[in-house]
Amino acid sequence: MKERLTDGLYGLGWGAVKRLPEPAADALGRQIADAAWRRRGRGVLRLEANLARVVPDAGPERLAELSRAGMRSYMRYWMESFRLPVWSPERIRTSFAITGLPLLEEALAAGRGVVLALPHMANYDLAGAWVTTALGVPFTTVAERLKPETLYDRFVAYREGLGMEVLPHAGGSAFGTLARRLRSGGLVCLVADRDLSSSGIEVSFFGEAAKMPAGPAALAVQTGAVLMPVTLWYERSPVMRARIHDPIEVPGTGTRGEKAAAMTQRMADAFASGIAEHPQDWHMLQRLWLADLDHAARLAESSGTEKP
Repeated sequence: MKERLTDGLYGLGWGAVKRLPEPAADALGRQIADAAWRRRGRGVLRLEANLARVVPDAGPERLAELSRAGMRSYMRYWMESFRLPVWSPERIRTSFAITGLPLLEEALAAGRGVVLALPHMANYDLAGAWVTTALGVPFTTVAERLKPETLYDRFVAYREGLGMEVLPHAGGSAFGTLARRLRSGGLVCLVADRDLSSSGIEVSFFGEAAKMPAGPAALAVQTGAVLMPVTLWYERSPVMRARIHDPIEVPGTGTRGEKAAAMTQRMADAFASGIAEHPQDWHMLQRLWLADLDHAARLAESSGTEKP
């Protein structure tokens, strides 16, 4: 029942919000965000705990301000995403501004293949739509398997409608397909600040241990593709902004695992620099650091419940 309700709510969002006048949709998003923030639910409390690591000198009042801005940013993502399918190509092109674009264009022109790795910041779907619309470059990504299956299908259809090739995160075939796309000089875009597998690479992130996906670096090591981190943020305008960070080259020495670990740490450092500059646009409402995950596992074990 809960899964059907969740699927129905997302369907209502894509069906109804896109028909609202834009000012009304923006106002609705802020109202929903503020209501969720005032309830102080699990997601808001986790967001504040995560932001406390990003802004370690922030007191309770500052963290509350950041979490409120963070929920508004998060709801802006959803309101934009619900409306993206009806945006014109011109609207998509003018709603995104990027720094460092020549780095991407040069790498694509060289035919090496490119992996763009992003954290959960601002609206990566809008960034993807801009790549396919403004640059005319198709790309491949992966999507987490959601429940119910109909909800996963909604997300796949939504992103394919924006010009993306979407592969399921689960299963071993995705890596091979991504590698083939890169060897043919293609573009792969991966959200890569939270590990959803058992094969993540441990990194130091804001001074504490966390795990991030091995995929972006492993693909670069195996195929010779260029790995570039990208960070996104909102400003006080309808335009979302992005920065393409310097390419992370494959180290000249070491095993494949050692090379991937070194590259993943550099990716985490790039993410940290962008998140520190725009913490309110990092939509991390889940546990990320190993200390939090270990603590949750111990609590679950002591209470006899499953690990969250």
